Amino acid sequence: MGDDWARPVVHWEIEALDAERQRAFYGELFNWEIGDGPIMPIPAGLGGPEPGPAGHVRQGDRSGIALYIQVRDIRAALVRASELGGTVISEPFDIPGGPTLAPITDPEGNPVMLVQQ
Repeated sequence: MGDDWARPVVHWEIEALDAERQRAFYGELFNWEIGDGPIMPIPAGLGGPEPGPAGHVRQGDRSGIALYIQVRDIRAALVRASELGGTVISEPFDIPGGPTLAPITDPEGNPVMLVQQ
């Protein structure tokens, strides 16, 4: 067997107590076309980072996994997230040499980080 390789993230899932509410939130906020059924499929987006998404592990006050989702206009996305039942955690902030970020929670309290490149 040859050299081993780093394993990429190949799928993600949003588990919900109220799947229809979460479907409306994510579909409207991020322009996602979310399918029907007990497992509502979400196709891959376009224009994401190449060669694919990276991630990190950090110490925190809770355990869990957060989504980082690219938006065109971070301030407009914060307004829309609030209108759709999400909560804005803080104002946008810049990462030196990187993107602008703003944390929100979805209607069920799951963390989501908005990313404006």
